[in-house]
Amino acid sequence: MTDASPDYLTTKELAALLRLSERKVYDLAAHNEVPCTRVVGKLLFPRAEVMAWIAGNRSGPEVEITPLPGIFAGSHDPLLDWALRESGSGLAAFYDGSHDGLARVGARQAIGCGLHIREGDGWNANTVQTQLADAPVVLVEFAKRQRGLIVGPGNPHRVTRIADIAQRRFASRQDTAASHRMFADLAQAAGIDAATLNGPAQPMRTEGDVAAAIAEGKADVGFGIAASAAQLRLEFIPLLTERYDLLIWRTAWFDPPFQAVVNFLRSADFTARAAELGGYDLSDLGRVHFNGGAG
Repeated sequence: MTDASPDYLTTKELAALLRLSERKVYDLAAHNEVPCTRVVGKLLFPRAEVMAWIAGNRSGPEVEITPLPGIFAGSHDPLLDWALRESGSGLAAFYDGSHDGLARVGARQAIGCGLHIREGDGWNANTVQTQLADAPVVLVEFAKRQRGLIVGPGNPHRVTRIADIAQRRFASRQDTAASHRMFADLAQAAGIDAATLNGPAQPMRTEGDVAAAIAEGKADVGFGIAASAAQLRLEFIPLLTERYDLLIWRTAWFDPPFQAVVNFLRSADFTARAAELGGYDLSDLGRVHFNGGAG
C-alpha cells in the first residue's frame, strides 16, 4: 500500500486538482510558474508548496470557511463501510440514504457520500449537477452492484419477481434512501402500491438492516443488494444492476483521511473482499462521472 499522504503530486493529480489539462500543467512547469521537481525524467509537484502557491494567488476578501467534518454519509454499502475502517482512514460513517447524504454534502456536513440515484437510463450525475450546480465536487464510480429481492434461505415463499410479494411482509426503507424511491417505481410498474405493503413499522436504515430483518424473521422479503444477502446466507433474486458512486468535495479528496481510502481501494485486499462478498463489478472503479466547478 502506498503512503496515504503523498508529499508529491503527479502531473495527473495536479491537473485534477486545478481542473486543467495535463498539457497545461506541463506548460506551467516549463515556464516555472508552478513549484515542481524532476526526478528520473518525471515531473513531481511538492504538495505543500503547491497548496501555498494556490493560496498565494487568491484575490478578493478573506472568507471564513467552516472545515469539513470527517464524516462520510449517504447510501450504505457493506464493501465501502469495510474499506473505510480497514484503510485506517479515521472517517466516521453516517448512513441515512443517498438523498440525505447529498443534502449533507451540500451543507458541508460531510466530506462526501455514497449515491445510487436512478435517473432514467443513468445514475447520480444529473442529480448532483442539478442540486450542487458549480460546487467543487467530484463524482467517482465505486462499483456496479447487483440489486434485487432478498428472501429467506430456500426462498420459502417462492418469490421470483416483485409481483409475488403483494401478500408478504416487506422490509421497507426510509424516504431518504434511493432504494426506497427506486422500489416504489418498480412496484408501481408491477401493479403494486409499495405504501400498502405490510411489514415492520420502523424503516430499515441501511442495506444491512434489510437483510437482518429477513434473517431474524421480521420480514419475508426486502429490496437490497447481493452482498448484504450473502453476508447472512440469504437467497437473492437479481432484478437490476445499479451504479454506486462516491461524491467527494475536491479539497477533501487530497486530504490524508480520504487518500487512505483511495490507496486502499487499489489494494489486493480490497479486490479480494469484493469477490468474497459477491455482487460487485469493479471494472470502472475510479471513473469520473462528474467534476464540478472550481471553488
